[in-house]
Amino acid sequence: MKKLFALGMASVMALSLAACGGSASSAASGAADTSSAATAEATGKKWVVATDTVFKPFEYTDASGNFVGIDVDILAAIAEDQGFEYELKSLGWDAAIAACQSGQADAMIAGASITDERKASGWMFSDGYYDSNQTLTVPEDSDIAGFADLSGKNVAVKTGTQGASYAESLKDEYGFTITYFEDSPTMYQAVLGGQCVGCFEDTPIMKASIKDGALALKVLEDTASDPAPYGFAIFSEDSQELLDMFNKGLADIKANGKYDEILAKYLG
Repeated sequence: MKKLFALGMASVMALSLAACGGSASSAASGAADTSSAATAEATGKKWVVATDTVFKPFEYTDASGNFVGIDVDILAAIAEDQGFEYELKSLGWDAAIAACQSGQADAMIAGASITDERKASGWMFSDGYYDSNQTLTVPEDSDIAGFADLSGKNVAVKTGTQGASYAESLKDEYGFTITYFEDSPTMYQAVLGGQCVGCFEDTPIMKASIKDGALALKVLEDTASDPAPYGFAIFSEDSQELLDMFNKGLADIKANGKYDEILAKYLG
């Protein structure tokens, strides 16, 4: 699931966060509200955790308007296990990174792939909590069967994601061009509308989107990248205590079965 981000955007996004309004700048509902009632014995503070808005099944809004998903439930379970209090803010991918870089959030959980490039640019990751890869998705009636069929064509990616990085690593070899989009739904519509012949996306996200949205798209399984783990991320040593608690709590919920229960709830 996700994503390199130009450091220069941090100051711009930081200034805009106060104007985001609505659900984008408020604490997420549902599971996040329950977790915010946890005691703050471990840290004596309420940690602010930023996340994406549309990245099903990891973070999304359900039919009742509650913010839910694998990331949401994992964070809630870890907070309960470790006894810390937090506020989950659903900001969108770019704004979540900017909030962390500007100090308006302490950490983010948003299907962020652990990569050496991100570590080099200042990301500090937890232990991995889910392994994912990226694949090429095309319309159901497309005759594109693999990368060799992309020559001279245009594909869609979401800015700053692992899908974008994967496409960028292939474009010269296979001779295709790339158009960048800010969110997944817009990217999917570009493929469905014929603006692009396909898109690169995290495989579990793409499959969930196709199933739940009844999208006329198909995932080309033979185009998968090597898997990479998702991680909880901080951008300042001031949040090291939170990162340590996340790792301890993750180990605990894996040992007691809660982790498997969460994955089964969303992935079957």
